[in-house]
Amino acid sequence: MSLRRARAGAPPPLPGNPAPSGRVGARFAGRFTRRGGAGEPAGLDPLVPAGLEAETPSGRAEAALADGSGGSREAGTSAGPGAGPQVRSAGRVRGVLLPAAALALVLTAGALAFGRADEAPPTTRTAAPAADAPFDRIGTGDLAHGVTGLQAHLRAQPKDARGWATLATAYVEQARTGGDPTRYPQAEKALARSLALQPQDNDSALAGRAALAAARHDFRGALRDAEAALKVNPFSERALASRIDALVELGSYPKALAAAKEADGRRPGIPVFTRYAYVLELRGDIAGARRVLGLALDSAVSPGDTAYVATALGQLEWTQGAYAPALRRFATALAADPAYLPALEGRARVQAAQGDTKSAERGLEDVVERLPLPGQLVALGEVYEARGRTAEARAQYELIGTWTELARANGVDTDLDTALALADHGDRPEALRAARAEWKQRQTVHTADALAWALQVNGRSAEALSYIGKSAPPGCRNAVFLYHRGMIERAAGRIAAARTSLTAALKVNPGFSPNGSRAARAALKALEAS
Repeated sequence: MSLRRARAGAPPPLPGNPAPSGRVGARFAGRFTRRGGAGEPAGLDPLVPAGLEAETPSGRAEAALADGSGGSREAGTSAGPGAGPQVRSAGRVRGVLLPAAALALVLTAGALAFGRADEAPPTTRTAAPAADAPFDRIGTGDLAHGVTGLQAHLRAQPKDARGWATLATAYVEQARTGGDPTRYPQAEKALARSLALQPQDNDSALAGRAALAAARHDFRGALRDAEAALKVNPFSERALASRIDALVELGSYPKALAAAKEADGRRPGIPVFTRYAYVLELRGDIAGARRVLGLALDSAVSPGDTAYVATALGQLEWTQGAYAPALRRFATALAADPAYLPALEGRARVQAAQGDTKSAERGLEDVVERLPLPGQLVALGEVYEARGRTAEARAQYELIGTWTELARANGVDTDLDTALALADHGDRPEALRAARAEWKQRQTVHTADALAWALQVNGRSAEALSYIGKSAPPGCRNAVFLYHRGMIERAAGRIAAARTSLTAALKVNPGFSPNGSRAARAALKALEAS
């Protein structure tokens, strides 16, 4: 796929941004151009797709997500503390939460009778939605069918508070997996309807609000809503997961570890396991992260679960430069779900690291066409650069501004994404502004790294030194962090330290990025020659 000029009739770019070029660029603009004027988010009606007319439910898409329990407790919730299996016995977690395969089966099932006692029974009922359905681990097609089914269900039963909360969470997942932030206003309005219908003890809506806040990078709001949901239902899987996410993103790593352990005791399952592993990875415990993810993979009972966890394992191996094991994990994921974008992206990154830039280019083009987020756009741009296609690379970097403007218009805090992308591939003063703004909001290893690097590329290496201890502490196993540290140390005249950091970065993952790895080797060579 080549980046040709945008075809005639493609929607115009957002104001102030260059016209996206080629098939990737044109489809990007076509999917995400706002309707109704600048600054007015599309899709305010949660039953109408963003920027489109209402979907017409038909066939198997008529069916919605089924609760199956008939009661107020979330599907698969344990009877009480200690009732469920834990990480140490992950092989026994089968059935703890509604697996993706069961969800897909529900989506193709016939309509079920469901309604409140005080409502007149309609001729036909759609199925009741599962309030804690694992949307993050089902295929894109199943997710789309689930959304259509939920919309049909809520047209028939507009007073179903749990249904509105579930639809909101599905919209959040669609935004995350498709890179389309116009879904967030729809999710927000669906949650508002749920809470209006059930203002008290609505843990599903509170947990959904936590997920939405986290997706918009409002991590303090996510933590507040997750805690509120857990006061109503201490076993809410979504609230437990959102609490871990929020604590990690706020830099409260000891609290995040404690929250992961608590979640494992209350609601063990794949969402908790993968987050537990990530907390361990951030602490430098790679072996522990591998162990927990291995247990999670053993507990996978559906193709969606397998793809989700195998990809997490592949990503972990990739970050540690273990390319052959990473490719095996990504192959396992893609055997379970051939269209799973995180696995396709992971495989492409490994291929680029191994020098197979042609395969990497093809894979990343497929990813970016469906998931045009800043990280993916940068990855494809750097592969284009490695192949000598500088104009195409530049076009990818220019699209970052389009996505950023649209994301901000839909309530997403994009400062960290902006800082990381622009520091290497755009407006460096803007990268520094964004990094400073993000650092004021939350002080994590990632924001420290972004701020240190933004200072460095703006020629302020002395100031950058004060942040590298926070971004790459002793025992750090992140090649990007170590690379940034080494380059900052070199610019500040700390030659021995720079040599140690750059050597460590290339030892952890010698192909961590096409541009960064090349720059690290060149800098190390220059240091050794001096």
